[in-house]
Amino acid sequence: MMRAILLILSASFSLYTLAVYTYCDPTPKPYPPAVSRGWQVWQEKNCQSCHQLYGLGGYAGPDLTNVASQKGPDYMRGLIRYGTGRMPGFHLREQEVDDVIAFLSWVDQAGWSKVPDSAVHWTGGYKTLRR
Repeated sequence: MMRAILLILSASFSLYTLAVYTYCDPTPKPYPPAVSRGWQVWQEKNCQSCHQLYGLGGYAGPDLTNVASQKGPDYMRGLIRYGTGRMPGFHLREQEVDDVIAFLSWVDQAGWSKVPDSAVHWTGGYKTLRR
């Protein structure tokens, strides 16, 4: 009986492995150029020091993992272009603004990060516990 179970498991694993290697494309898809340029702007302006992606990064500003689907490109464009009371306007060129939006839209499609509304202060930052 044990031998039959091991044989079935081994055969199932082999068939699954064959299917994965046959039907999955192992070559990574290149990022669209706008996404790569947007990521570069994100790095150069040190956006991750205040903002998070996938819950990782700074806490001065909101997590931007899903900002594209939640707020849309017009909302993002205004904030990126002009900033807010806490976020500086970085005086980016229009192409750079478009590239950052492309990057954040790509991030939005690649994952999900939901921060509860109760953890967000009305200014857009996160509430912290005082001890």
